[in-house]
Amino acid sequence: MELSDILALLRKRWITVAVVGMLGITVGLALSLLTTPRYSATSQVFVSVRGSDSTTDLLQGSNFTVRQVKSYTELISSPRVLQPVIDDLGLSMNASALAEQVHADSPTDTVLINVKVSDASPEKAAAISNAVAGSLATVVSELETPPGGGNSPVQLSTVRQASVPISPTSPNLKLDIVVGLLAGVGVGVALAILRDLLDTRVRSRSDVENIASDFPLLGVIGLEPGIANRPLVIQDSPHSLRAEALRRLRTNLQFLSTGSHDHTFVITSSLPSEGKSTTSINLAITQAEAGARVVLVDADLRRPSVASYLGIEGSVGLTTVLIGRAGIDDVVQPWGNGNLDVITAGQIPPNPSELLGSQAMSDFLADLRRRYDVVIVDTAPLLPVTDGAILARLAGGAIIVVGADTVHRQQLEAALTTLGTVGAPVLGLVLNRARARATGSEYGYYEYTSSGGTTVPAR
Repeated sequence: MELSDILALLRKRWITVAVVGMLGITVGLALSLLTTPRYSATSQVFVSVRGSDSTTDLLQGSNFTVRQVKSYTELISSPRVLQPVIDDLGLSMNASALAEQVHADSPTDTVLINVKVSDASPEKAAAISNAVAGSLATVVSELETPPGGGNSPVQLSTVRQASVPISPTSPNLKLDIVVGLLAGVGVGVALAILRDLLDTRVRSRSDVENIASDFPLLGVIGLEPGIANRPLVIQDSPHSLRAEALRRLRTNLQFLSTGSHDHTFVITSSLPSEGKSTTSINLAITQAEAGARVVLVDADLRRPSVASYLGIEGSVGLTTVLIGRAGIDDVVQPWGNGNLDVITAGQIPPNPSELLGSQAMSDFLADLRRRYDVVIVDTAPLLPVTDGAILARLAGGAIIVVGADTVHRQQLEAALTTLGTVGAPVLGLVLNRARARATGSEYGYYEYTSSGGTTVPAR
């Protein structure tokens, strides 16, 4: 996943990131308010070596002291140093517990030791720090005293007494809020990426090309606000980006060879609600606008919708012809500028698959090809029923409308397999209702592309 993909994902999932980020702030604030304040006090000890006034002795003593300081900082956490502090201050803890509150360090190449103590009581923190410094001086003096007696050559002096702290060192409200925010945003981004990886819906041109790499992507039709109220976009919004994308699709189809069934297009989809019917209708209108003699056939005998969209009579139509009760001339209804004829589905039959796969249907399509320049057939989705695949085989192939954010990748793959199983070629795919960033074009459509320039049978 590239940076541009991540940025696009964050724009799409910003609500998730924002909500989890706010949750992180809330957790950080809650932890800060519920945590008992702790105070830190620090005393400082200077380590020196008694010696002569000669330069050599002073240098040796200094080097010895620097080496020993590290050992003394480790010695501070020992019971020998801490137990006297517990006894003197009357602390209700053992040496191990006190060691967790005491931290000692020495700045590099110095003979100074910082004794830092953390406690819930500011007074106790200062008292313990000063007591530990004094106890360390006593223990070091005992350890460094020669076996034969005499004074210890090493002397520890407290050069800075620990003072009672005014404000707590923890919790740090601002820091906890910032850490909570960063942690929340990090988790939010991770959840957004995970959600996107688990979301297998087809969204973009690249998704379609990756799934159906052997077939041409004929066009990408963008999503526009209020399109549900204006399905006949060619008529209602002729200058919109969506209308322009449909005209580009019409142009691309002129260069698409379908063998012996040139200019007969079965329009289908994997699932319902991907926009196959509105695409079929608008494509038929654009073909008629260009001067072609066009017939639009509603062959979705399960849920016909062409008559409803166009506002025409739908009680007689395709099924009436297929059962022999009427001829083509009896059911054709002119629409628009005179170049477009429409044949609605008619009455819904009990056996749609048998009717669509019959010899009568084959003869019906052959008759339409002789009469019209372009035949557009809207049929049922491929996955719920077999009607679309049967009709695609009879007509010489199908164009699959892919509803962006509607169909999943495995469902589109299954639709392609369905067509391949019955021997129906895939003429191409159209991505419908794609969001602006998914269209691959500034103008809301994508030009015709094909790896081989010819129709490839579905696998």
